[in-house]
Amino acid sequence: MKFIINREQLLKPLQSVSSVVERRQTLPILSNVLLSVTDNQLFMTGTDLEVELQTQIPLENCEMGEVTIPARKFLDICRALPDHANIELVLQENRVVIRSGKSRFVLSTLPANDFPKIEAIKETVELAIAQNVLKHAIDKTQFAMAQQDVRYYLNGMLLEVNEGNLMLVATDGHRLALCDTAQDLDCSEQVQVIIPRKGIIELSRLLEGEEETVTFQLGGNFVRISTSNMSFTSKLIDGRFPNYQNVLPSNTDKEVVCEREPLRQALQRVSILSNEKYRGIRMNFTPGMLKIFAHNPEQEEAEEEVEIDYCGEELEIGFNVNYIMDAVSAGNSDRVQIMLSDANSCCLIHGVDESDCKYVVMPMRL
Repeated sequence: MKFIINREQLLKPLQSVSSVVERRQTLPILSNVLLSVTDNQLFMTGTDLEVELQTQIPLENCEMGEVTIPARKFLDICRALPDHANIELVLQENRVVIRSGKSRFVLSTLPANDFPKIEAIKETVELAIAQNVLKHAIDKTQFAMAQQDVRYYLNGMLLEVNEGNLMLVATDGHRLALCDTAQDLDCSEQVQVIIPRKGIIELSRLLEGEEETVTFQLGGNFVRISTSNMSFTSKLIDGRFPNYQNVLPSNTDKEVVCEREPLRQALQRVSILSNEKYRGIRMNFTPGMLKIFAHNPEQEEAEEEVEIDYCGEELEIGFNVNYIMDAVSAGNSDRVQIMLSDANSCCLIHGVDESDCKYVVMPMRL
């Protein structure tokens, strides 16, 4: 195996593949990246057995072959080389020699045949969707995923597809984020899969805000997303996601509208003196005015006032300030709408004239 490639052409795909590779692995080969040269194309593959990413780069004047080399060391070498340097990589016996200018590096290898690959998908559903649409939906919902929750099905994101709609839903049991995107999808029956947290985070990094179409292949245990130069595969979480429709509050009779940025800044300031463990704040809604209070065990206090459009009766309700800030910050519109019913019920937050993304936050007892 032999090829020559420009540093800039190699660096970004290699960074993407290396991000999938875990630094500490029980299997040494999982710390490696698989390099495969065939048909004037360089394929680089990284996996941790849960997710797999393969990138594709066109080559000229290359010799076919495949091998695995340490991903982190290879990336560090490429980063350290000068901009626009040409990199020559040659497989010699059981070692890879990398040359660039007056630099020479020799890396150990492991056999390509031992590299684990996620088994081929016999897809049940194949869909096409624009990259920017999918990235937007992921970025607007991923913050609500749980982290290492014993309810393993919450440590990921629900992807629901039916004809005319793509729905992404994430919840950690205390809040919920939902993004419903109308799409012309060729799908006659409803499909629901749960993509694990790591898969969602990697997808968010990989997808670009372009209109280029990505291909979805949904199998029984895997999902594969492919573009012209990248193929990303993730195992699915085997579990039953909560019925999110039951969580969306329907009896909210109090409607609050306010400017998004002043509210976000006020919440951020108040959060400084909230309890570091519980992060609780009190929000007092009165006609035309919202007062936000925080205090902590050190007897420190914060108070903010924000002008609002509200003409209902006075209501005081407690929330985790981080959850409210995430929901308020997630939208794009200048104004945000908060729907409430009483001090013991969830609130519904979404941007004014921006109902495709909705956020539900449970109250706190303070």
